[in-house]
Amino acid sequence: MTSTPVARTGRAPSDRWQALVRRYPLITFFALANGISWLAWTPYILSLDGFGVLHFRYADFIMGNQLTAILPGAYLGPLTAAFTVTAITEGRAGLRRWRGRLFRFRAGIGWYAVALLAVPTAIVAGTAVLPGAEEAMRFPSTAVLALYLPMLVLQFFTTGLSEEPGWRDFALTRLQQRHHPLVATLILGALWSLWHFPLFLTPWGGPDVGPVTIGRFVIMAVEMSILITLVYNRGRQSVPLVMLLHCSINNFQSIAFSDVFPGENPDWAWGPALGLGALCLVVIAATRGRLGYPVPATSTTAPKSEVLV
Repeated sequence: MTSTPVARTGRAPSDRWQALVRRYPLITFFALANGISWLAWTPYILSLDGFGVLHFRYADFIMGNQLTAILPGAYLGPLTAAFTVTAITEGRAGLRRWRGRLFRFRAGIGWYAVALLAVPTAIVAGTAVLPGAEEAMRFPSTAVLALYLPMLVLQFFTTGLSEEPGWRDFALTRLQQRHHPLVATLILGALWSLWHFPLFLTPWGGPDVGPVTIGRFVIMAVEMSILITLVYNRGRQSVPLVMLLHCSINNFQSIAFSDVFPGENPDWAWGPALGLGALCLVVIAATRGRLGYPVPATSTTAPKSEVLV
């Protein structure tokens, strides 16, 4: 007696997973980027540096414990998510395009000058208009000037390399294919800031974390996203260029700001947001909201295959 084989009506779990990723690539990216990073940061949050549930501390090295506690999760999340979703949705050709933008250095010397100088200038100008800030303003000390470039290089290969191949190279590229550039940037800025939220439970967030601190961070993340989108679009989608811009913002804030504006007046903390906001308004007006993204040749738009986008 022989049995009649039963036809398989379902697909293997791996096939269903890949079909889901192909249908919702951006949602998958954001879920993986957040999930992987947050999981990697959980021991840090529970350690003596955070809630004190786990009785150990992360070692300090150059930038406090950011390199030992934060950087592993920062690397694992966006990079793993971008690589995985690109490999599933676009295969080797897509991975070559994604990797190619990571090594695209030819973007015009003027845009490198913008990445290095525009943000510090805007931050200084925005802070200087606040009460008492102009009188307190000082030229950076020799020690800060000597430290500025080495720390910028370190930031480039840590913060910049861990975040921008995912958030801009992968996510921004696809969001702009589905949305108006400004809308795409606002979406990305909000989600990018959300990715950082667990770190407010650690020393990374500062000593007095509250709604004002978090709100100011979200505002600056959106402002940074607008400027990064402009440079990314006008700089031939050069990922090293936007890595440099991102790190220029972080580096000036962490290395030079308190030296330029000594006194630690809490009101001056809004200076960077004010300066970057003014610069963003100029950029939006000058580009009519397109942030350097080319106008489509036809009215035909790509189909929207995701709920998110």
